[in-house]
Amino acid sequence: MKVLHVTGARPNFPKMAPVEKALRIRDVDQVLVHTGQHFDRNLSSMFFEQLQIPEPDINLGVGGGSHAEQTSKIMSAIEPVMANETPDLVMVYGDVNSTVAATLVAVKMGLRVAHVEAGLRSNDRSMPEEINRLVVDSIADVLFTTSKDASENLGHEGIPAEKIHFVGNPMIDSLLSHRKSFETPDYVSAIKGPYSLVTLHRPANVDRPEDAYELGRMLSGLAEVLPVVFPVHPRSRESLAAHGILDNPNILVTEPMGYLEFMGTMAGARVVVTDSGGVQEETTVLGVPCLTVRPNTERPVTIWAGTNQLVERSAVVDSVRSELSSPRTILGPPELWDGNAGDRIAAHVVGDGDASR
Repeated sequence: MKVLHVTGARPNFPKMAPVEKALRIRDVDQVLVHTGQHFDRNLSSMFFEQLQIPEPDINLGVGGGSHAEQTSKIMSAIEPVMANETPDLVMVYGDVNSTVAATLVAVKMGLRVAHVEAGLRSNDRSMPEEINRLVVDSIADVLFTTSKDASENLGHEGIPAEKIHFVGNPMIDSLLSHRKSFETPDYVSAIKGPYSLVTLHRPANVDRPEDAYELGRMLSGLAEVLPVVFPVHPRSRESLAAHGILDNPNILVTEPMGYLEFMGTMAGARVVVTDSGGVQEETTVLGVPCLTVRPNTERPVTIWAGTNQLVERSAVVDSVRSELSSPRTILGPPELWDGNAGDRIAAHVVGDGDASR
């Protein structure tokens, strides 16, 4: 049996790592394709090193561009790879452009596709990721879900039950297996007392001048309450710098961190402010309060667990003050976020056990 994995962006790598490892233990022939959607070392190659993933067999090097440009470049580049490799199964991860591009090509070539992290829904079609999720889940052959509500979403959309497999969250496998290796950078350790961690990169928060201005007010207010550690995504830096957001002495602006450094910083934070889906999940397992600067989330289980809440930018500072004075009750991680999702996925792929256990 041959499995071809397609990854391309930072959120994909911690999801793929435990699946690749579990299949390797089972001696499955695997081909790793990196589309190059993220090409910054801290967003890409460092993750392979720190998560102990074998170097990609193929790097398509597609780089950036608009959603249409990037998706079309990936489709054109990956088609000959799939034709040459003829895998028995193509595995795609999450909701990035690499995921939808690879799925469209594979299905049109008659190849079976398994989607890891299927069924997540924000019900907000203004999000490009939501369109990617809907397209991939509607045409993939095997749908691995991280939570029961995701499985229910697929059922409501008419996906046959036999395609849906609730296996837990492989990204949490990576967190748990590397937790003892988390590193806090020296420049973060130098902060005296509690600090906040901020990660913001979605276009709705950083692209338009008026949004960047509001973001600057939010960060300045937050920095008066707690020191701010702000790893800036490359696509956000120019917009934020133009509005002086990166010049506040109470905001520690850093380059994107490696996986171990970022997780160490997150684990030590008093509160996290983000618009990232994966960070909502990681903070839930780490028990770190999270404020998600979005009107919705495709990961409601993080809210039900007590760690996450949705806030508007204008409410972030007051919400942080409230958290400091009256901490929330945290219920613990969701069902099957136990470090064994990768093994369940591999068991299903090779048919050597019950993937639901």
